[in-house]
Amino acid sequence: MPEWICGVDEAGRGPLAGPVVAAAVILDPAQPILGLNDSKKLSEKRREQLYVEIHAKALACGIGRAEVAEIDAINILQASLLAMQRAVQRLAVTPDHALVDGDKLPQLLCTAKAIVGGDGLVDCIGAASILAKVARDREMIELDAAYPGYGFARHKGYPTRMHLEALQMRGVTEIHRRSFAPVRRLLCES
Repeated sequence: MPEWICGVDEAGRGPLAGPVVAAAVILDPAQPILGLNDSKKLSEKRREQLYVEIHAKALACGIGRAEVAEIDAINILQASLLAMQRAVQRLAVTPDHALVDGDKLPQLLCTAKAIVGGDGLVDCIGAASILAKVARDREMIELDAAYPGYGFARHKGYPTRMHLEALQMRGVTEIHRRSFAPVRRLLCES
């Protein structure tokens, strides 16, 4: 009986808006995927290509998320761990072991190991990094249409100059994280 090892990573801890999204992936050793890496080290085009290939070849993939209200209620670290836990729970196969990017572990029903920089070192974590990033980026592009003028399709909610200026001019939306300092300051000023 083979041992099922899943890689786990998240995307979206730093933005001022939108959910934090996590992914869990169990790769198929019989169908290797070339070029897996930390999603931040790949071009958007390459991430999109790998996203499709991962879904086609992996034994199991799960996506989990924590919403803005959860981030504000329990803090971004705890929300990230919750999204990771949800991603693992959504796998079609229950893993025997999880390899998690970072230095903290979510509560899981299997053994787990945290690996700092794991998304660039371990293929299954790199695959999870790619799925989480692409899933979150796609959602932020959709939110750009719902909240025009903020530039979500370009900056994905990160605190760029463009985003901070839009926040100043247009105000805080319901998808902004009120517990994050730039947003909290704006709310206090108004």
